[in-house]
Parts: sequence; C-alpha cells; structure tokens
Amino acid sequence: MDNLLARITINPDICHGKPVIRNMRWPVEVILDMLSAGMTTEEIIEDHPELEKEDIMAALRFAKISVSGRSLAEAV
Repeated sequence: MDNLLARITINPDICHGKPVIRNMRWPVEVILDMLSAGMTTEEIIEDHPELEKEDIMAALRFAKISVSGRSLAEAV
C-alpha cells in the first residue's frame, strides 16, 4: 500500500509546494475536503475523470501518515 505514496508529489512550483496528486495541481487537502463533504470516491472520479481511485486512496494514506506523527520517510 505504501507505493500509493508515490502518487503524492511535492514541488515548490506547483500549488505553493503543497502535497498534490501526481503533479496535477490537485492538492491532497482538496481531495480530503471532497470526502469530508460526503462525496464518495466514485462521485469524485465521475466529476473529475482525470483522478483515479488510487489517487483518492493515496490522499487518505498521506493524511493518515501526516497525523500519525510518523515521517513520510518512515512510511516508505
């Protein structure tokens, strides 16, 4: 499952260095906002077909690691 983290990229030239999905200017926080608003993975993908199920899972995995206190290096 940790290979999902490879979908999360951080580039200072994209979205001010926020973690995004595959350099596509989709910040992880936006994915989490959609999920917390009650959207399902299927609804997100239907509305935004450039996203994949694995992108949503990667955002959740990234968030879990971020709040766990572990570093991303430890997770990989």
